[in-house]
Amino acid sequence: LDSYAGLVGQRREFARVVDQLRTVESELQELRRDESLIAQRIDMLTYQIEEISAASLQVDEDEKLREERTRLANAEQLQRLTTEIMAGLMESGDDTPAAIDLIGGAERILSKLVEVDEAQQEVLLELQGLSFQLSEIAARVQQYQEQLEHNPQRLNEVEERLELINNLKRKYGKSIANVLAVQKNASVELEKISNSEERISALEAERQKGLFKIGELGEALSLKRQQAAQTLSAAVEQQLQELYMEGARFSVSFNREPAEEGAFTSKGRVAFDRTGLDRAEFVISANPGEPLKPMARVASGGETARLMLALKSSLAAVDATPTLIFDEIDQGIGGRVGDIVGRKLWGLATVGDHQVIIVTHLPQLAGYGDAHLHVSKEIG
Repeated sequence: LDSYAGLVGQRREFARVVDQLRTVESELQELRRDESLIAQRIDMLTYQIEEISAASLQVDEDEKLREERTRLANAEQLQRLTTEIMAGLMESGDDTPAAIDLIGGAERILSKLVEVDEAQQEVLLELQGLSFQLSEIAARVQQYQEQLEHNPQRLNEVEERLELINNLKRKYGKSIANVLAVQKNASVELEKISNSEERISALEAERQKGLFKIGELGEALSLKRQQAAQTLSAAVEQQLQELYMEGARFSVSFNREPAEEGAFTSKGRVAFDRTGLDRAEFVISANPGEPLKPMARVASGGETARLMLALKSSLAAVDATPTLIFDEIDQGIGGRVGDIVGRKLWGLATVGDHQVIIVTHLPQLAGYGDAHLHVSKEIG
């Protein structure tokens, strides 16, 4: 189990390095696109950056400009309204005293009242506070009025600025923040593309380094697999002997495919994927004297079932397959062998915690099952 866990860890590390290499190769491929396309992209990015930079945008500037435009466009009306407000608050007429004078008069009368009845002191304080607030309001309205100006030239400038901002927003985003984000991203991409030659050299060096690393890890993984294959072969052959396939031999064949752009190994450059450098294949000789051949091409139905049983029994403790189904496993075997096969199938269910389903006519096999289903066919 420890050896198996180590092999799995090596394979995961190998796959991680391969994924890193694929990322590097993807960026290399992108940078090596047709030079004319890169030049066009540089021109476009440069134009975007310069156009947005020339506008000197400020976040939320358009909101402030719209408010200013409203004030400038309605300056005369706002001037008239503020004048009326100030008149009502501060200026007395023949028949209409100013609001502040009315409150001042009330304050004087209430002061006399408090001299007689001190219980109304709180009311006096509230009225004095109101008088102060009214003076503050008048001061703020006056300050606002002084800032108002009828300036057609400034109104035109604001309109032109808003039009410029709206054009940029139509081209690059719904807000000034979006437009500025486009400028930032364009600058990053332009720098990356402009330095493409240096980046290509760096990525190529990283790619070469990755191919050597993959070769190193791949050969270590291959050695581990070959050691595991020897252990597996011996275990499977022992299982086959117990299953009365005397003289049967089992092995794992490892092959590599040369590749000009493959990983660097001690025996040249070879192809690879996330699983490693090797192409593994189970080979078997079912009868004495026969050469080892791919299992899928030489085994009969019953032999295949017993081979799979031998494999699954050898790997029971580490195989994560939840359900195993065997059909024709009783083909060509008698009661004695059937009992052995039955015990091994039962072992798969107990040692590896698998669910094992068997299609069989042999009572010696069926006897090891926890549940039985009888299947029959009738022709009506």
